[in-house]
This record gives sequence, structure tokens and C-alpha cells, in this order.
Amino acid sequence: MAHEFILIPGRTSKQGRGISEGKFGKNYQSEINALQVNVDDMKRLGIETGSRVRLISEHGTIEVAVKEAPAGELPAGLLFIAYGDLSSRLMGGDTHGSGMPTSKGLDVQLVVLDESVDP
Repeated sequence: MAHEFILIPGRTSKQGRGISEGKFGKNYQSEINALQVNVDDMKRLGIETGSRVRLISEHGTIEVAVKEAPAGELPAGLLFIAYGDLSSRLMGGDTHGSGMPTSKGLDVQLVVLDESVDP
């Protein structure tokens, strides 16, 4: 069953610190390969940290591990993922002349998968 959400990709401070290790370092990779979800949405969907979900936008599909968003930072109905390979797969190529594809407020469908791993 698909659930409708709005995805907000962006940068995180942990991602910024991880870049000093390189984009293939453990800290940077763990940050860009996890989807932050509001705790109330996690309860409603029956998922927990490490659960795998599929996100589908009009431009692409990814599978990603979930982690709980920091308390008070992400309202219910919104999802957050750090900019990286996975987030880029959900964005279109049109930059509207800005050089950066539209990346805020993407309509996505979330499908809960059966497997789980540590993000």
C-alpha cells in the first residue's frame, strides 16, 4: 500500500562534517542513505529505525532505510533525506535556469518493504 508524503531533500550538519572524511566515508554515506521520518508517521506505518521503504516520485524510485527524525524537527506528513545519490534519483532534470533541479516539496509515495537493516 502506498502512502502520500512530501519529501524535503537538503543538507545536514552531520553530512557537512562527514565530507572531511570524503563522500565515500562511513559518516557521509550513512547520512545520505537514510530517510528521516516523523515518529508519529513511523508508528502509523508500523515501521522503526532500520525498516526499508520504497519512495516513488514522478521522476524515479529508490529504496532506503528509515531513521527517526530528531524530535520536533520534522512535522508529520513530511519526509527528509540528505542530498546525495538517492535523493537525486527522485528529482527531475529541469533546473528552470537556476542550475539546480527542483528539490523541495517533492510529492512522493512511500511503500513499506519487509526487510530491515541498520541505517
